[in-house]
Amino acid sequence: MTKKQVYNPYLPSYEYVPDGEPHVFGGRVYVYGSHDRFDGEMFCLNDYICYSADVKDLTQWKYEGVIFRKDQDPRNQNPTETEPIRKIYNVKSRFGNGLNPPGIHALWAPDVVKGLDGKYYLYYCLDFLPEIGVAVCDTPAGSYEFLGFVKHADGTILGRGENDLGQFDPGIFIDDDGEIYLYSGNAPMHKEHIGGKQGSQVMTLEKDMVTLKTEPRLLLPSIADSEGTSFVGHEFFEASSIRKIGSTYYFVYSSVLSHELCYAVSSRPDRDYIYGGTIIDIGDVGLEGRCAKDALNCLGNTHGGIEYINGQWYVFYHRQTNRTQFSRQGCAEKISIDADGHIRQVPVTSCGLNDGPLAGEGKYPAYICCRLTGKDGAVFSSQGDMEFRFPYLTQDIPDRDPDAEGVNTEEGLPVQYIANVGDGTVIGYKSFCFNGTKKITMLVRGCGKGTVTVSAEAEGKAAGTIRVDVDSDSWQEVSGEVNMPDGEQDLYFRYDGEGSFDFIAFSLEKVRV
Repeated sequence: MTKKQVYNPYLPSYEYVPDGEPHVFGGRVYVYGSHDRFDGEMFCLNDYICYSADVKDLTQWKYEGVIFRKDQDPRNQNPTETEPIRKIYNVKSRFGNGLNPPGIHALWAPDVVKGLDGKYYLYYCLDFLPEIGVAVCDTPAGSYEFLGFVKHADGTILGRGENDLGQFDPGIFIDDDGEIYLYSGNAPMHKEHIGGKQGSQVMTLEKDMVTLKTEPRLLLPSIADSEGTSFVGHEFFEASSIRKIGSTYYFVYSSVLSHELCYAVSSRPDRDYIYGGTIIDIGDVGLEGRCAKDALNCLGNTHGGIEYINGQWYVFYHRQTNRTQFSRQGCAEKISIDADGHIRQVPVTSCGLNDGPLAGEGKYPAYICCRLTGKDGAVFSSQGDMEFRFPYLTQDIPDRDPDAEGVNTEEGLPVQYIANVGDGTVIGYKSFCFNGTKKITMLVRGCGKGTVTVSAEAEGKAAGTIRVDVDSDSWQEVSGEVNMPDGEQDLYFRYDGEGSFDFIAFSLEKVRV
């Protein structure tokens, strides 16, 4: 019997929880992130939810429910206020699945820390509003209550002062000596956007967790001031996250490339950081010299952090789906830290948190792919760039609340699949442990006629073929004999043919004697 396994993304396929910050509290790892709405037209439209897992069993993630609602913030209790994000993205003010009502701001990427008093403090921003909100709870994943805004010693709310920079993606960290550090800010991606109240910032807090003890000071360089530093080409953009490993501080952030998570290191938490490298890139850009034009997945932003869980370091990040920036899903990978403190870039995989490669038999969802490219490769995740020329991940059923009636029934549970598998599409999975796998069955629908070549390498020798000839809106099986090499191998499907089809699952079978 196959042991329990976990895939990427590690949460159910109907969950869109990007910007994941993992923290271990009391034998469990909790992931705090923003909460996208499937097929929404903005970032982070839903309330904050939380998932957790026993540090000794990352195959079972528990839904902890909603931990903080956007209407708990006082800035969301006056519906006559304008919504800056709507102006910036020039979208229509419609409601329903696509947008929040006017005046209701979105909860962007948060972070949580266990305070010196044993309570848990959640730090967050509302879309482009300049302040940092703080909520508090007695437990890691209970119902957080609004506490207040981070403020200067004179009571002025941070972000509203004349000389304050805008606050963005807060990260919170308490050092061994009890000093409380708050990190915040974003910076321009392009030189033509230099200017305004932006920048990577660090400050310290009093024990009340909201009052500034020391004023914000600039931390990591942006493209405005990186010349001559080690950060050139990977300057700070957003997504501050801090960890201490031994006596070294690791600052994880999203760079100006947006689709990578980088890190910087220092012997001090609030200054003197030097660039360390890329930890992960959602298109595997940078690995083996790969450029963005050769990305293995559609590109877009990513955001996350690292955490030590039961003897292993992991990086948490998110991927893009649904031909948009607004339906992102959390993923994770094992990472290693060399003796000299260096973190080597790791590839995106299908197994992620799993204890080793996936079993080379059984049924798997197609959406756990770690490569998804069309005939023309991969581009930015947007309808304008992708049109219907590229394959993409999506679902048929609208966004669902895990607590909603019927969501746990077969009819009510959304399942993600790969849509628009056309000529030249390559779908990759990393990795499996094969042992006598001789047959693969795909579950597909659509209108396509051609051949799927199965291999252990994207451009390698074929291990077998599957003939596809479908013309139906119903899911149906297509199978083929294969001869997968034994041992740990990747799995690739390449379609060459007419039309296109959707792909929801595949089965790996051994020869039965």
